[in-house]
Amino acid sequence: MQLVLASTSPFRLAVLKKLPLSFDTDSPDIDETALPNESPEQLVNRLAEAKARAVAPRHAHSLIIGSDQVAVLNGHILGKPGNHDNAVKQLRDASGQKVEFKTGLCLLNSDTGQAQVACVPFTVQFRQLSDAQIERYLAHEQPYNCAGSFKSEGLGITLFEKLLGDDPNTLIGLPLIELVRMLEKEGITLP
Repeated sequence: MQLVLASTSPFRLAVLKKLPLSFDTDSPDIDETALPNESPEQLVNRLAEAKARAVAPRHAHSLIIGSDQVAVLNGHILGKPGNHDNAVKQLRDASGQKVEFKTGLCLLNSDTGQAQVACVPFTVQFRQLSDAQIERYLAHEQPYNCAGSFKSEGLGITLFEKLLGDDPNTLIGLPLIELVRMLEKEGITLP
């Protein structure tokens, strides 16, 4: 079976390339709006599966990977800031706090329609950040398209006091440990 990543994210692509598997990518193009009263876990699981199912009609005999992630601070979902002012606010709010990332992962068998879905958590403890540190960081990375206003795979790591989770790939948006478990259930074993 062919493996397909239902994403055009360069970050997820880089993470999946760590595995010795060939795969294609396809853009899922779905509405990612949260439903009323939907928890962060429900949201990311629903969207991960929706992304996989959106590309399934174009990929017969495939295992399709869908993934979605949100950052949660004090019970509120942090979206992508979109601009400098929103990013400053997000990083000020996160300063000295724990931000929990919820990553929904789906592996869909396009032949059977069966989906394995899991929500994988990962927590980041932020350092106390001064406005000057925030401004220097934003000037350097401009992470305006990243949930929580940082790129952990880049200089964003300097904003953290510690990382709490089982798989650091989860923070980048694709939990490989869980994906390997799902692939094994589909008969694909890795060294």
